[in-house]
Amino acid sequence: MGDRLDRKVAVITGAGSGIGRATAERFAAEGAVVAAWDVNADRAGLTAKTLADRGFRAAAFAVDVSSAASVRAAADEVIAQFGTVDVLVNNAGIFDYYTTLRDTTEEAWDRVLNVNLKGMFLVTQALLDALVDGGGAVVNTSSISGLVAGGGGVAYTASKHGVIGFTRQLALEYGKHGVRANAVLPGAVETEMTKPLLAQADLPILETVRSVPAGRHAQPDEIADTVLFLASDEARFVYGTSLVVDGGWTVV
Repeated sequence: MGDRLDRKVAVITGAGSGIGRATAERFAAEGAVVAAWDVNADRAGLTAKTLADRGFRAAAFAVDVSSAASVRAAADEVIAQFGTVDVLVNNAGIFDYYTTLRDTTEEAWDRVLNVNLKGMFLVTQALLDALVDGGGAVVNTSSISGLVAGGGGVAYTASKHGVIGFTRQLALEYGKHGVRANAVLPGAVETEMTKPLLAQADLPILETVRSVPAGRHAQPDEIADTVLFLASDEARFVYGTSLVVDGGWTVV
C-alpha cells in the first residue's frame, strides 16, 4: 500500500473487468477513493465490494458511457457523494474482432465508435468542471491500434486513433487550467475480452503477439501500473503524451 493518490477521488470506466478492475485495485491501494463505472452493474458492484472488503473506499455505478443521460446521472451522483473528481480514467471499450471494412455494418461501426470514442467525450465533458476545479488528471485508454493497423478491425482501429487525437486536444485546451490529459496504449493484454481471441491458434495476429520482444502478452496489472504513473504527481509534467505499453510490439 502507498499514498500516491491519497484521498483523491478517481472515476474509472470499464472498472468491472480487465484493465479497469486492475486499475481500480491499484488506485485503491495507493489511497484513492474509487468510483467504479461499468455498463454491467454486477461487475461494477463486484469491483467495489472487493475493494470495500479490503478496507478501501469505493462505490459502484452502472453506466452506459455511450448514453449522455446515463453519464450525466452518474456524474451528478459521484459529485453528490464524493464532492469532486481528481482523476478520470476513460477505460471503457469494446472490440470489433478484426472485422474488415467490407464486413463492418453501420450498426457495428456506430457501436464501437459510440463506446470507444463518443463515450470518452461524454464522460470527460460531464466531469470537466470538477477536473478543472481540482487540477485533475485524465488517462485515456487507447491502444497500439491508435498508432498502427493490424491490432483490430477498421472500427476499432479508427476509434483508437481518435482517442489519441482527443487526448492531445484535451491537453492543449485544458492543460493551462491544470488538467493533465494523457493516453496509455496497450498491446495485447489478457483480459476477459481478449481471452477468446488468444485461444484461437489460427488467428494470424497471434504470430505477431508471439514475436514481440517481450515474448508474451501483458497482464492487466501491468497496464494499471502505467495508468497509475500517469495519474500520479510523478507525471506532473507529462501532458498529451501517448505512452506505449506493448512489450515491444511496435518496434518489430
